[in-house]
Amino acid sequence: MAEVKRRALLFSECTDFRSTSGKGASGIVDGRRIGIGSIRYFEKLGASIHGALAQQLDALQDAGKTCVLVGEIGEKSAHILGGLVIADVLRAEAPEVVRTLKAMGVERVVLVTGDNGRVASEIAQQAGVDEFHAELLPEDKVRVLKSFKTIGPVAMVGDGVNDAPALATATIGIAMGAAGTDVAMDTADVVLMSDNLRNIPFAISISRHARAVIWQNLAIAMSVIVVLIASALGFSLPLTLGVVGHEGSTVLVCLNGLRLLAYRPKENSK
Repeated sequence: MAEVKRRALLFSECTDFRSTSGKGASGIVDGRRIGIGSIRYFEKLGASIHGALAQQLDALQDAGKTCVLVGEIGEKSAHILGGLVIADVLRAEAPEVVRTLKAMGVERVVLVTGDNGRVASEIAQQAGVDEFHAELLPEDKVRVLKSFKTIGPVAMVGDGVNDAPALATATIGIAMGAAGTDVAMDTADVVLMSDNLRNIPFAISISRHARAVIWQNLAIAMSVIVVLIASALGFSLPLTLGVVGHEGSTVLVCLNGLRLLAYRPKENSK
């Protein structure tokens, strides 16, 4: 829309908007129902995709590009009017993040996507993930995650509407806040308030460190309680010393917890 306004192009109002999750959307424009969506979206609507068009779409997908078609939808069929080609560009830090996760002990890094298999294969190879599952609808992502949960705890990272069911299904759902949709952030257990992928291993690392600090604080608190009870029963501990010992342990626990504010992963501490 920003580009349409920049070029001062005229466009008609869209009414009766309908969305098919994971496939496409349509609306009434100048009395015609115009749809935009994936190839299978139009195939299901009865569109004829063969000949030169099919060859061109295959060539584009072989090149690692996602094809989104635009067409007019009739009562019994659909007519293709054109399309958009979207190139999925891998983030420069993605391979590094995958390597870091594996070094931290993450057993398997998996790509789950609604893109076609050829695009997913190209991205998965560049990123260095262990496996990929392509052409997935939201319910398919849920099915894949449930199969992984039979092996062990699963963390899901996503930012889109189609990721929300999978985020809710995962043991831990992580939403990328800066670029994420509202429904993804509402569903996730953890929201990273930026779209920097390096924050994913950082979140895992600091959570492990926080767990260690919690155990330290529990040990400090229990030790102080045992010492104070033993002193009160066996040595007639004065009330003043008891109060100082108890409140002093509280301060010590708080200070130990505040060390998390200065925490930096070892690999980023240089």
